[in-house]
This record gives sequence, C-alpha cells and structure tokens, in this order.
Amino acid sequence: MKSLQYLNKYFLKYKWRFGLGILFTVVSNYFGAKMPVFIGDKVNEIINGDIANDVNTGFWIAFQISAIYIGLSVAKGFFLFLMRQTIIVMSRLIEFDMKNEIFAHYQKLDQAFFKRNATGDLMNRISEDVSQVRNYTGPGMMYSVNLIALFAMCITQMVLISPTLTLYVLIPLPIMSLMVYKVSSRMSALSTEVQREQSMLSTIAQETFAGIRVIKAYNRTKETAEKFEASSDQYKKNNMRLVLVNAFFMPSIMFLIGLSTLLDVYIGGVMTFDKQIKLGEIVTFIFFVNQLTWPFVSIGWVTSIVQRAAASQKRINEFLNYEPTIANSNDEEMDFQGEISFKNVSFTYPDTGVQALKNVSFSIKKGDTLAIVGHTGSGKSTVLTLLMRQYDITNGDIFIDGKAIKNINLDAFRNQSGMVPQDVFLFSDSIANNLKFGVKEDEITEEDLINITKEAHIYHNIEDFPEKFETVLGERGVNLSGGQKQRISIARALLRHPKLLLLDDCLSAVDTETEEIILTNINKESSNRTTIVVSHRVSTIRNANQILVMENGEIIETGTHTSLLEKNGLYAEMYNKQLAEEKKSTE
Repeated sequence: MKSLQYLNKYFLKYKWRFGLGILFTVVSNYFGAKMPVFIGDKVNEIINGDIANDVNTGFWIAFQISAIYIGLSVAKGFFLFLMRQTIIVMSRLIEFDMKNEIFAHYQKLDQAFFKRNATGDLMNRISEDVSQVRNYTGPGMMYSVNLIALFAMCITQMVLISPTLTLYVLIPLPIMSLMVYKVSSRMSALSTEVQREQSMLSTIAQETFAGIRVIKAYNRTKETAEKFEASSDQYKKNNMRLVLVNAFFMPSIMFLIGLSTLLDVYIGGVMTFDKQIKLGEIVTFIFFVNQLTWPFVSIGWVTSIVQRAAASQKRINEFLNYEPTIANSNDEEMDFQGEISFKNVSFTYPDTGVQALKNVSFSIKKGDTLAIVGHTGSGKSTVLTLLMRQYDITNGDIFIDGKAIKNINLDAFRNQSGMVPQDVFLFSDSIANNLKFGVKEDEITEEDLINITKEAHIYHNIEDFPEKFETVLGERGVNLSGGQKQRISIARALLRHPKLLLLDDCLSAVDTETEEIILTNINKESSNRTTIVVSHRVSTIRNANQILVMENGEIIETGTHTSLLEKNGLYAEMYNKQLAEEKKSTE
C-alpha cells in the first residue's frame, strides 16, 4: 500500500469531487438503510392488525408499502448515480493526469534510460498499469466508501433492534476478514508476475511489428509466433493462478453471508418465543443481511483491485522516481557563436562498459566544416552524441563558446542545432509535418518547403507523389526508400537554419552523384554555421576544413584531405580502397 501513497496528491487535487462522492454515498445508503426498517414496521403492523376482513385497509397498506418503497428506491438510485458521476469521473481525471505526467517524465529522461528499458515495457506502464491504478481510484474507492457507509448505517439500525441478534449475525465477518488478509498477500505477488509478463508480451509484439520486414526476409515468422505464444502462454498461466485465488472469494463469502441469514432466522425465531423481538424485525434483519451481501462480496474484488493497483503503481513509481542524469541547469538566453572545443575527452558507455573515446581533443570555429572518418566502432558517432549531451563525458571537458557544456543552456543550444542521425526516424504523418517537426509551423511557408527540399535533392521525388507534401508516410517512413528517408531527414534539419549542423553518416544510402549535389548545396550556407560530418565514405568529407581520422576511440590522424593523403596512413588507405571499389563498380 505504500506505493499507492503517491496518489494522495491527486485525491487532494480533486478533493471536492471526492468529498461530494462520499456525501452522495452516505445519502444513498441512508435511504437504503431505511428501506428494511420500513418493511419490518409494516410487517409488524400487518401481523398485529386485523385486515383479513377489511379489503380497503389491506389495499391501503399494500399501496403505502409500494409507494414508499419505490420512493426510497428512487432516492437511493438518484444519489447512487451522483456518487458514480463524482467518484468515477474523478478516477478518469486522475488517469488523464497520470498518463500526461508519465509521458512528460519519459521525455525528460536521458538516452541511457531508453537503452536499458524495452519500448513495450514503457508502453505497458503508461497504459495497462495506469488502467489498473484507475480501477483503484474509481471502482475500488467507490465500493470501499460504499461498504463503510452501508455497514455503519446497517449495523447501527441492527444494534438498535437487537444487539444480541446483531452479534450472532456478525459472527462470520471476522472469519471473512482473516481470509481476505491471508489471500491478499498472495494476490499481490501474482499481480506483479502478471504485469511483468504483460510487459514482456507487449515488447515482443512491438518488436515484431517494427521488424516485420526482417522477420519475413529471414522467414522467421514461425519462430516469432512460437516466441509470442510461449510468452502469451506464460501470461495466461499467471493470470489463471490469479483468477483461481480471486475466484475463491465469491463462494466463500456467499457461504458466510448465507450462514449469517441462517443464524438470523434461527436465533431470531427463538428470540420471538421470549418476546425479545418481533417477526417484522427478523424480516428487517434478513433485508439488512441481503443488503450487506454485495458490499462484503465486493471485498474480495476490491482487494484484488487494490493489490493489482499497488503492484502497478510500484512499477510506475520505479520510472517516476528515476532522475535523469542529463538536465538543463541554465535558463539564460544563449546565442551560439560556433566555437566548439574537446579537451582530452574520454567516454565509457555506462551500460556496456565499452570505452568509446580516449583522450579526444580538437577545436572548431564558426564557418568551419569538421569531418570525422573511421571504421565502424571507431567512436565517430559518439563524438556527436556527447556534443548534443545525450550522455555526460567520463573524463575531460567539452566547451561551447568557451563555456563548459554542463553550464550552458542545453535547451537553447539544441534549438540552434540541427542533427541528422545515422538511424533515420520519420513519423507516421505527412511529409510536410515531418519536415516541419523541428520548427514553428506558422513560420514556414510552402515556398520554404520547396526550397529546402530542393537543397536536400528530394523535391523531385515529392513531386512524383499524388499528394505531394501532404503524402502520409507509413510507420517509420516505410513507403520511402532508404535514400529518400535520409534526404527528408536532411531537409528537416536544414529547415531549422541551424547554427550547428551535425550529419551522422546520413548519406550512406544515396549514390555518389546525389551525394555531391547535396554536399554542394549544404556548403553554400556553410559560412554561417559550424558543420560536423561523420562518415565512413571519404568522398563525403574530402572538402572539409579539418578531417579527424579515428580508430578504437582515438584520433590517429588529423589534417586536410591533401595533407592526409601525403601522410600515406589510414586515411590514404581508406581513400585508395574506396577509389578502387568505385572504379571497379563502373567497369
């Protein structure tokens, strides 16, 4: 239950709705508690009166009973409706707030967090787990309040009639409480297992849908289906174990309620011989016992809701209590001037322990184009990752305009940067909205889109689509080729008119002719911005002002294209090898 204390702030936020819900519950149960008393009084009136030969009197009493009972039922139902409209609506508002809070928190977390946690698990906590918590704040809370109010009013009326009979009738209830206590701990453990397997199931499904082309290409649909079936079977087994424990409540509680009714009839009947109570009061007790049946039957269900909610809230709290390691500590305005400096920067990935960079040092000035080249795994992309401060460096310093990167306004710096990642991601939206993703839409005209897509050499492809810029892309841009996705991603970054442009091997899927056109267009505006290009293709970076050659996380060569060829080192080797491959491919 400690995990559910997190929800207290929401109950406080909606205290007026919750308070009115409690008030309506009390009023509804007040009318409900009066109904058995009224029936009992009328039964005594019938028994004590002589209506056998008086049809009018009998008809009048029957009419009274019907009219007043219907009136009390309508009043009870009306306030029951108001109770649901306040408490259940409150639970939906809490659900809305929680999902927004979790989603907002997700967006604050650093890249390391998302590498450690599966997408399916993240989705499950914001959907399935929040739904379980909603059941606690809505139905669970409503039935709990209803039970307390009804129990208090019914027991009060029963004690006023006969404390002795009340005691006998309530004998089964402590047994019921002990049973609930014993079973609830078991339900909590089973609920945690169910939610864990649900996350695994979501992860498998998400990865399957995202990688369906690879699965079909390798003809692994059968194996994937078997993997999903195994996880689904385990989820079913965990759920069935929970259902079995939960199902134990209903017959047990019904038996105990039946036992209460039996005690009422037997003990009450004996007490009538001594004139301790009247027959009408036995009827009243039977009505009270029946009224208490559903609230006490709901104890098992509410307990299940609470245990599931506690397990789910615990999982939600695990993420909400996770503090991002990367946070913006400076809100001052920043105007990036284009100077970047790495001083003996070393970095080890925290999750894998792999050292990606070792004592890397270089400097860039405004208008410069820095190129980083090297084999796969040499640390090229890590330089850009650290520059965008998606991770914090292990050792050394990174300076932006002479100021340590940890002390700058990170949000402002990123807003003035444009990055084209190696792994292109496009949203399931129109081409226009994908292009305008990083800018304010009202500041962009169709002419701007045309000019920027021409610069990225993708406009002629967009013109071929029937809907042109309004063409809706499939998930991750599935209806585009790899080169088209890369060029739209480049256009998206250029549309921001960034002062810092980062290109992370983003021309790997285009031919050399298209690559040359794009680079030429980008270089026309290079004097107004700082550009860093990462590539394994020498043709992409040969016109850069400065070229860094990396291997095993270290800079082993630096210079211009011409000076590096004269050194006859790794750069010259890569260049000659790629030149030979291009020559061979044209023959």
